[in-house]
Parts: sequence; structure tokens; C-alpha cells
Amino acid sequence: MGMKIVLTLLALFLVVLAAGIVGMNFRFSANPVTSMNTFSLTSPVFKDGEMIPAKYTCDGERFLSPPLSIAHAPEGTQSFALLVEDPDIPQTFKDERGIDAFDHWVLYAIPANTTEIPEGGAVGAQGLNSANTSGYTGPCPPPEYEPTTHRYLFKLYALSGTLNFIKEPTASEVKGAIESMIIGEALLTGTYDRSGN
Repeated sequence: MGMKIVLTLLALFLVVLAAGIVGMNFRFSANPVTSMNTFSLTSPVFKDGEMIPAKYTCDGERFLSPPLSIAHAPEGTQSFALLVEDPDIPQTFKDERGIDAFDHWVLYAIPANTTEIPEGGAVGAQGLNSANTSGYTGPCPPPEYEPTTHRYLFKLYALSGTLNFIKEPTASEVKGAIESMIIGEALLTGTYDRSGN
């Protein structure tokens, strides 16, 4: 009788132990799966936080945009908008122009099934950058001003609708229009420094 109780208790212990191990494995494996499915914007020519190759700046082919990759768009995405800005422009420029950042590229109405924006290419429609031209204009931080290294924020927005403008919009107009449509955001940061030139 005593042996049956011992065997029963041992069997219960093994069941509880097995359940704990399964639960532990689930917890350990859950996070990597989640992180792999995070909405992201990347580039094959520079990693997040790294220097943008000179080829895509005013020291190379100034109007040649770098290639970009989009992954894991949120469910319900109908289109994307991409804004590229430099928040590190000299304060004197900010004061003169009444801006907080220099807009280098404005893209909107990017189809929801887009996974690649090719080098030098534009997907969707283009707006006006801070140079008042349509399309991409590459980094060109003035080396005589601090900071000499500027950040270039590639901000990708997943939207629940698609923007439509009669004329080319500015970055501010796009920001205003997407405010109630954003269902996901991805950020890729590049840097550039011309102080050695």
C-alpha cells in the first residue's frame, strides 16, 4: 500500500516537472519569435546608427537614394509613408527657416505589399524636401558648424489608409495627414560627417 502511494506521488512529481519544463521552453522561445516579427526598416548599405556611404551624399551622387528594406508590416496596413530628416542642422538655419529639421525625402502612398525601395528609386508618390525639390537629396552637413556629425532619421509609417494630394506635399503636410492613420512606426538612423573633407 505504501509503495503505491510512493509511486503515485512520484508520477505526479514527474508530470509537474515536465509541465514546468514545457512552460519554461515556451517562455524562452516566445521572445525571439516576437522580436523577429517586429516592423522594421533596414538598408543593405548601412546598419542602424552607422555612417551612410558617401555615395548617397553630396560627396557622391547627391540625389541617389540608398536602398531600403521593409519587413513585418502591421496587420491592416494599407500603405506606407517615409520621411527622412536631419534634426542636427545648425540652430541658425532652424531660426532662419523656422524649421526643426531639414527634410531630405518625402515619400507617401507606398503600396502595402512593398518590401524593397531600390537604390535611386521611389515607390509611391514623392513630396517636397526642404530644398523645395521633389525627391531625395543626400546628406551634406556643413563641416564648419557643430555638431559636425549629423543624424539622418529614416522614419517609416504603416498607415490604415492611403494618402492622396492634388499637389506635391511638404513633410509637414504629410505628417498632419497621417496623424490619425498611423498603426506602426519603424526607424532607421544613419549618420554623416564631412569635417574631414
